[in-house]
Amino acid sequence: MSSDDVTDSGTSPQPDAPAPEAETPEEPRVSVLRGMRAAYALAWQACPGMLVLQVAMAVTGGVAPVATAWLTKGALDELTAAHPGMGSLTGMAAGIGLLGVVMAATSAVTTYAQGRARRAVGLLSQDRLFTAVNRMSGLARLEQPQFHDRLRLAQQSAEHAPDQLVQMGLSTLQGTLGIAGFLGTLVAISPVMAGLALAAAAPALVAHLTLGRRRAGLLWRTSPLLRRKLFYQMLLTDLQASKEVRLFGLGGFLHDRMLTELRASNAAEDRLERGVVRVQVLLAALGALLAGGGLLWAVHAAAQRSISIGDVSVFIGALAGVQTGLTSLVQGIAMGHQNALVFHHYLTVVGAQDDLAEPAEPKAIAPLARGIELRDVWFRYGEDAPWVLRGLDLTIPHGTSLAVVGLNGAGKSTLVKLLCRFYDPQRGAVLWDGVDIRDIPVADLRQRIGAVFQDYMDYDLTAAENIGLGDLDAIADRDRIRTAAERAGIHETIERLPAGYRTMLSRVFHAGDEDEDEEEAARTSGVHLSGGQWQRLALARGLMRQGRDLMILDEPSSGLDAMAEAAVHDRLRKLRAGSTSILVSHRLSAVRRADRIVVVQDGRILESGDHASLMAVPDGVYAELFRSQAEGYQEEREAVAAE
Repeated sequence: MSSDDVTDSGTSPQPDAPAPEAETPEEPRVSVLRGMRAAYALAWQACPGMLVLQVAMAVTGGVAPVATAWLTKGALDELTAAHPGMGSLTGMAAGIGLLGVVMAATSAVTTYAQGRARRAVGLLSQDRLFTAVNRMSGLARLEQPQFHDRLRLAQQSAEHAPDQLVQMGLSTLQGTLGIAGFLGTLVAISPVMAGLALAAAAPALVAHLTLGRRRAGLLWRTSPLLRRKLFYQMLLTDLQASKEVRLFGLGGFLHDRMLTELRASNAAEDRLERGVVRVQVLLAALGALLAGGGLLWAVHAAAQRSISIGDVSVFIGALAGVQTGLTSLVQGIAMGHQNALVFHHYLTVVGAQDDLAEPAEPKAIAPLARGIELRDVWFRYGEDAPWVLRGLDLTIPHGTSLAVVGLNGAGKSTLVKLLCRFYDPQRGAVLWDGVDIRDIPVADLRQRIGAVFQDYMDYDLTAAENIGLGDLDAIADRDRIRTAAERAGIHETIERLPAGYRTMLSRVFHAGDEDEDEEEAARTSGVHLSGGQWQRLALARGLMRQGRDLMILDEPSSGLDAMAEAAVHDRLRKLRAGSTSILVSHRLSAVRRADRIVVVQDGRILESGDHASLMAVPDGVYAELFRSQAEGYQEEREAVAAE
């Protein structure tokens, strides 16, 4: 929200439509199965062959150890027999060796398949995440802190959670096959020991699920802390912030703030990890008691000839296999649950609907013929926020130039946002030749609008790209880019840059190769323009859309000196002649030649007319503002003349 648009609340009619719902910070209830289904769907769509290969390797990895244990038992029993058969021993030894080769190959193939699948799934998940963000054509969610917390977690989980959920499923499959085989072995030798091994897994499952939920909750609760830490880190390294940081001595202050947020996050993690240690120690002790007791029973049973030496071997292997398998299975389920909790944020963002409702019956937008009308428009940025626009009525006839003036907080920037349909009004309508713009696809509407915003962007790209971004269809059209630069008065400045229009306008990136040495990189590093030059570049970017139905100029010359400002507005007047345009400016000298001037105050149109008629109003707000600014300019001129 622009600082120009903060107003006091007051009594007013309630809106017909509710404000956008804010994200809630409560930890979500999440279905692990939903997360698993989504992760496997991503894996299948991204790299189906590797998924099939991983499933095959999981099955092999689950069956091979059980088969090895049984072959080992058979070999030991044959060796201890009165007349061992060499053919049988040779066959079993060869089988054990072959299974060893298979398990080694399975490990290598699994690692390869996992790597390929992880990269493919990561690419697809990132693609879908930012496709979903781009689908949010309005600004409402981007002004919600909770949404940024969710988006940060969504970005993290997009990189890792889908692959981890897939691996959890595969390890569960492999572990289940191994556990089933070893458990069957234990049941055959000692049903009691098999029952004890299963019983020991229950507290482990409960404990790990609880810890997984706590870890996921910790990520959600500490997300604001980590975002603020990143914010302070950015300020300490950002070129734009560096001047104030160094002049005002803010480095230590920001550094302390960064560490405060990091310490708070670390403290929360430490509290959780202390609980993890306690649980793991108890579970390890329980496992050791079970293994020791089982070994003691097997030794006594073998001494009493109740079981054979081969039975002892396979029993020990089976007990270890069941314990290891159950532990891995429990930890995998718990980790999958934790990943599903985090992956929920990704699924929420990807599944979010556009914050601007799509029209049920879209209407094609025609070239503007009659004009634009704002009819009884009420708007605020949230249900508890003050009203910014209060029943505003405004008509902009086609082919005319409108200037919008007013004090800070009057609602001028909000008016621009509604015209671009970054938001929808809570009440009233914005009409394009009599058609509510909510009935026009938002992308089609914006194709008809050109704009230069007060808070324009400085892109770390080349000069040509910085201008060409105004119309991606013409980003490679150097003639159009040059024409826009000439109209904005920035062409000669660009021509004097080291590489002209190909110069990188950045001190963060450079145009050379990544493997250059420091000296060569210094020669190919980009340049950074002054504030006024950046503003002219932003103006050129807006002028790439010359010829659109509506041109919006929101403080297009605020960073320029008086002479440059006058030159820019002279050019703009010629370019706007005969077209529909809106100029928002605090400097009234720039608006006096507009066809119509409106004064916005407290979210309403207070005065309307051309410069002469508004100056003729004895106690008019516009006349008072204009005279006040004119007196300031006169005092400056007299002071300069006196020097």
